[in-house]
Amino acid sequence: MFSYPYGPTLVTGGAGFIGSHITDKLIQEGIEVTALDNLSTGKISNLAACNGNKLFHFIKKDLNNHDGIRESLKDIKVVFHMAADPEVRTGFDNPESSYNENLRNTFYLLQEIRKSNVEKIVFASSSAVYGDVKTLPTPEDYGPLLPISAYGASKLACEGYVSSYCNNYGIDGYIIRPANVIGARSRHGVIWDFINKLKKNSKKLEVLGDGKQTKSYIHISDGVNGFFQCLKSKNKVDVFNLGSEDSIKVLSIAHTVCKNMSLNNTQIVTTGGINGGRGWIGDIKTAHLDISKLKGLGWLPKLSSAESVEITTKEILNDHLL
Repeated sequence: MFSYPYGPTLVTGGAGFIGSHITDKLIQEGIEVTALDNLSTGKISNLAACNGNKLFHFIKKDLNNHDGIRESLKDIKVVFHMAADPEVRTGFDNPESSYNENLRNTFYLLQEIRKSNVEKIVFASSSAVYGDVKTLPTPEDYGPLLPISAYGASKLACEGYVSSYCNNYGIDGYIIRPANVIGARSRHGVIWDFINKLKKNSKKLEVLGDGKQTKSYIHISDGVNGFFQCLKSKNKVDVFNLGSEDSIKVLSIAHTVCKNMSLNNTQIVTTGGINGGRGWIGDIKTAHLDISKLKGLGWLPKLSSAESVEITTKEILNDHLL
């Protein structure tokens, strides 16, 4: 049963993929929500279900707008910080983007939060903070954390800032390290890429890497429930993995996408990749998170990685914005 007794809430990146789903859920439950987004990657159409609701407020501003953030935090008790550079693989060519959009903007937000009446912050980090690991499934206390991408590095630095501000300024902090979150409104990632490639050329689908990359995928419906469940933690600062119970190979995803597009004769080819079959520099070849900690708070994903991929493929294909 959903329980959210915390008061007015701000969602940064509120028009984005995960942020809009969190906003929807809160509005449905009668919570006053302010969604803040500069609409660089988010879409106002993602918030269509909230329009006209007196509990919903939208602010189009950047997180580097200090006055705008300060005004947005007025009367806010909880912040879901979802705003970020959503792409892992662009970090090699443009590492400055991860710094600016993730680390710098998180610092600006925390600076304003410490001067406000905010009591809790939920931060969307990433499983990319783990880098290449020797333990699968990987628990939250795995270490040392050695990211192999600029994106992962920026998220890990953000975690450090969140922890320090929470401990110094009396805020409760919940750091979530998601696996690959997928579902309706997602406009990046492997499924989105495959569908767009096949729309351009249905005869041939190129898969980056050797196709054996194996990772966990979690549907947004399970993911949003996990974000809220972490608030049950009694710790001042806590870290939670968020993922599915299993994992799936990239080649299996390619076959699922082709099947759902009714493409039976598509040639699926792999590029071979780099550094042992990775899709790009900074790509983690194998990832599977230990989710027992969040399960201990009563959360449980309903869908497997394969089921999540199947449903998401259909959702994206049915999305008129594709």
